[in-house]
Amino acid sequence: MKILLVDDDINIRRILSTRLGLLNYQVFDAADGEEALHLFQVTQPDLVILDVMMPKLDGYGVCQQIRAISDIPIIMLTALGDIGDKITGLELGADDYVVKPFSPRELEARIKCIFRRSARSGILQIGYIRLDGYKKQVWKHNQLIRLTEMELALLELLMTRAGETLDRSFILQTVWGYTWPTDTRVVDVHISRLRAKLEDDPSHPTFILTARGSGYLIPSIYRT
Repeated sequence: MKILLVDDDINIRRILSTRLGLLNYQVFDAADGEEALHLFQVTQPDLVILDVMMPKLDGYGVCQQIRAISDIPIIMLTALGDIGDKITGLELGADDYVVKPFSPRELEARIKCIFRRSARSGILQIGYIRLDGYKKQVWKHNQLIRLTEMELALLELLMTRAGETLDRSFILQTVWGYTWPTDTRVVDVHISRLRAKLEDDPSHPTFILTARGSGYLIPSIYRT
């Protein structure tokens, strides 16, 4: 697996490149956003680790440009404490974020979880949505819809458990692999992203519903 590591801190790049290399990942590193976009095109990585605060082009800009052409997983690294800054990265298409300072083991666990995630349920059909777990493709009204790896994993979970209300903590543990308390708004942002892509009217969702105070569900009435 190839990983593109983007951070303007040379010490972080050295430490993570060494550790990830020992885990048999092929690591390419960049010190700024412009170099990152160039390496992305040249190396075609399987995952991007992306710092937010960088010269020339910040992580948000890089994330936005990558998302315009690719659905590969993106993990944001941020030293920003404001939850709004974290949500911004998720809304632009990041799959996860890690707050600096962080333990390299924490980041390695997130990477392993993302690479483990793949739809394995065969073909699922609920209402106007069809998910092909073998090809990792989703159709809405027979139109192919682009989803990121984590969006696909989240949709797969909701579809295989249709009719059940899944709370945010359970979703975080199942999809992201979190086994420690963390902000559950990462789930809310990904649900919003799914609704924007799958609902006929995202402002009045009928496919992915909110169980107020509990979590989310796809109603069993949609089963075909």
